Amino acid sequence: MSRSLLMIYTGGTIGMKQDDKTKALVPFDFSQIVREVPELKKFGYKIDTYSFDPVIDSSDITPTFWVELCKVIKNNYKKYDGFVILHGTDTMSYTASALSFMLENLEKPIILTGSQLPIGMLRTDGKENIISSIEIAAAKRGDGKAMVPEVCIYFESQLYRGNRTIKYNAENFRAFRSVNYQVLAEVGIHIKYNPHLINYPKSWGKQLKISDKLDTNVAILKIYPGIIKQAIDSILFSTWSKAIVLETFGSGNAPTSREFLESIKKAIKNGKIIVNVTQCQAGSVDMKAYATGASLEKLGVISGYDGTTEATLCKLFVLMGKYSDKEEIKKKMKQSLRGEITII
Repeated sequence: MSRSLLMIYTGGTIGMKQDDKTKALVPFDFSQIVREVPELKKFGYKIDTYSFDPVIDSSDITPTFWVELCKVIKNNYKKYDGFVILHGTDTMSYTASALSFMLENLEKPIILTGSQLPIGMLRTDGKENIISSIEIAAAKRGDGKAMVPEVCIYFESQLYRGNRTIKYNAENFRAFRSVNYQVLAEVGIHIKYNPHLINYPKSWGKQLKISDKLDTNVAILKIYPGIIKQAIDSILFSTWSKAIVLETFGSGNAPTSREFLESIKKAIKNGKIIVNVTQCQAGSVDMKAYATGASLEKLGVISGYDGTTEATLCKLFVLMGKYSDKEEIKKKMKQSLRGEITII
């Protein structure tokens, strides 16, 4: 049975090619993608394209754009077996994380990919990324269900759970890493899937739902040696923020000074939700490991476990938009909703 896929172009480096006359990089007509990547014909799949107009640089991505992207997916969900989203790399991990929480009852692959070099350049990494993403988006299990019914990022032979990724390198073709969770598939001569690592629905056939109300009143407070009280308090006691992502040292450690802990205590008493994530690229927050972390836990700071800042931020956006009850939000933050954290 032939597979149908929708390739969605949002913008980014991958969709650029050099103008023959000016030599400048300009977006090309993405409906002509097969001309640029003729290898796609060999799949025999029905591949349709949808391009945002205007296209958007990933640095300009906003939650409003995520809502529009989710609507495109929902409106076309029944028509296609899978989706490939071409996206700029700078905020790809944020978009992948947001979509994973915004899309409920997902049963089809949504693969985000892009490139470090434009597709029109001779040494581009874009062609391989597109070709492999298409093949993964079309892949089925023996029972006919999707092989990878998740929001993923594919880059340079690796398939990652999207909400586990960070952009790791601005220059290397392997731009992304998923340091706290193994890859869902590796692409070489064959595509080797790791089914035991993939999130499959507990029951199939549910209707896709989207959470399109996002509350972005979240701030990030990164702790560093020498941080002054005014800097801490300006974030903890901002009138607009409802939640704080607290980026701490190591396994969740922060200053033990009385004034810092008093500020945290007061912020929580004022109703702020504070989630503790580590500044380290690998490892998990364990607030029981050291006295400094234990002090935060005692005050009511929530562990972000091994979640990334990107995933934690987007999770708060979605939950705060969905629930008015702060206790419900806190409860959900402690749960792995889309495989974004490992509970220890």
